[in-house]
Amino acid sequence: MTDCTYCGAPVEPHDPVYVDELVDGERTTTGRFCNYACLTATSRRPG
Repeated sequence: MTDCTYCGAPVEPHDPVYVDELVDGERTTTGRFCNYACLTATSRRPG
């Protein structure tokens, strides 16, 4: 199973959200979140 980038919970049993970014011209998954709450909490964290 894949762990949530924010809370460490397995993402598969939830409604997962994956974040992709372009890295060297290629689409790459840079974050995995078990739900939108963890994604939102990550984006609001300082730094």
